[in-house]
Amino acid sequence: MLAEIGLWLIVLVAGYLLGSIPVGFLVVRLFRGADVRQIGSGRTGGTNVLRAAGWGAAIVTGLGDVLKGAAAVYLARALNGPPLVQALAGSAAVAGHNYSLFLGLRGGAGTAPSMGGAIALWPVGGLLAIPVLVAVAFLTRYASVASIAVALFLPLAFAAGAARDVIPWAYEAHGLLTAILILWALRPNIRRLLRGEERRIPW
Repeated sequence: MLAEIGLWLIVLVAGYLLGSIPVGFLVVRLFRGADVRQIGSGRTGGTNVLRAAGWGAAIVTGLGDVLKGAAAVYLARALNGPPLVQALAGSAAVAGHNYSLFLGLRGGAGTAPSMGGAIALWPVGGLLAIPVLVAVAFLTRYASVASIAVALFLPLAFAAGAARDVIPWAYEAHGLLTAILILWALRPNIRRLLRGEERRIPW
């Protein structure tokens, strides 16, 4: 029992610390020498990095944030963590991304690391979130709406996979917890959307 509790703690703390790595902050420092927290929304995710330092920096940030979520899941799996621990590791990475230990508990909205964790847990379901994200972003030009779409899609995808016995039901924890974290982080964006004041993606 103590060994199992120790595994859970190690995996959750490691997942949070991986998620806390401020990729967007570091990339904008490197590309532009600026503090992304002082630009646009103040978040460290790909959309605000795009505003701060352009498409190259945004792509690097997005890939780095996806890798954080995936790495947390792969670490849990390498330590022989059961499916629920793997799912919680990915969720912990999203929590670390949104509330980074290295940035005074500031960060992004969690979409990219949630997708990374989903891809590591179930590549089919996780990869399907990419066209959802791209299509909604292209059609609406609102990054926040695309993030909301992904947040709602992943729990449905995991539930569908579990219902068909393709993946364990425990993986649904990742979809549900990351949806809560993303939607909570996007509360200001949702308010701006309702007022018609949300920023559009600068294509």
